[in-house]
Order: sequence, then C-alpha cells, then structure tokens
Amino acid sequence: MERKLKGTPPRLPILFQRFDAPLYFVTFNTLLKRPLLANDPVHAAFRSYSERGLEFNVATGRYVLMPDHVHVFVRIGRDMTLRQWESGLKQCLGKAISALGHEPTMIPGAKLKSFWQPGFFDHLLRRDESYAQKWDYVWRNPVRAKLVMRPEDWPYQGEIHVIDRV
Repeated sequence: MERKLKGTPPRLPILFQRFDAPLYFVTFNTLLKRPLLANDPVHAAFRSYSERGLEFNVATGRYVLMPDHVHVFVRIGRDMTLRQWESGLKQCLGKAISALGHEPTMIPGAKLKSFWQPGFFDHLLRRDESYAQKWDYVWRNPVRAKLVMRPEDWPYQGEIHVIDRV
C-alpha cells in the first residue's frame, strides 16, 4: 500500500489579496512542549519582530504567548508568505531563548534539533468569521491553563497593530 503524504491545503491568496491582505490565525508550539516562551526577553523579541513587520507589509494583530506555544493573528501582504514570516519569527525567538541559556531540543534517534515543533497551524479567517470571537477564546487561554485568574493579568499578550475585522 502506497502512503500518501498530505500537502499544504490550497489557499485563495490571489482572490483575497485583491481586496485585503489575508488575515490568519496562527499557532505554533515548542518541541516537546518545553515551557520556554512566557518570559520578558522572549516577549520583547516577539514584539520587536512583529513591529518591524510593516516594512514587509505584515501586520501582527493580537497575540498570546503561552509557556509552550504562541497564538497570533497576522495579515500577510504580497511581499511575504506566511511560511517566511513564521520561519523568521521562530529564528528571532530562538535567539532570545538561546540568550537565556537554553539549548535546542534533540530527540534521541532523530536528526531534529530545534526549539520548535515542525510547522504551524494556520486558519485563514474569511469575511464572515469573527476576529473578536476568536480573540476572546485565545485571550482566555491563560485562565483555562490556570496561569492567572483573569485574562488581563497575563503579561505575555497584547496587540501590535490594530487589525479591523468584523
């Protein structure tokens, strides 16, 4: 029996970019769920990378850094792909994590040595989907994880650029 590998699902970037840059909800994880992300240096690196995004027509909206994963809303313009943006962000955060004295994870018997689980989850928000509703769910993530009592108390969340989506 021949094994079929799933490819990246088809996108409609040309259709969406004709009107607006597409809005994605992106989640990516640390390898083996290592709690490396919820700290001030990594948060500062995330904000710095995201703020520079406008130079490449990338707008980073609301985000939450959890100890072992990131949730972020991002608009990607024509000058960059989502994969390029995510790869650059992982490199930037990896430097901040290394500066804290952490080493990339090495899985025994595998060649992979990284801070990151390969790939990322992305969801393209269509016109009829509510950015605010999805944000509310993500914003409450630290409460569900019992890290804080109220979502506004979580220090590793915020908004870089205002992204309007009804």
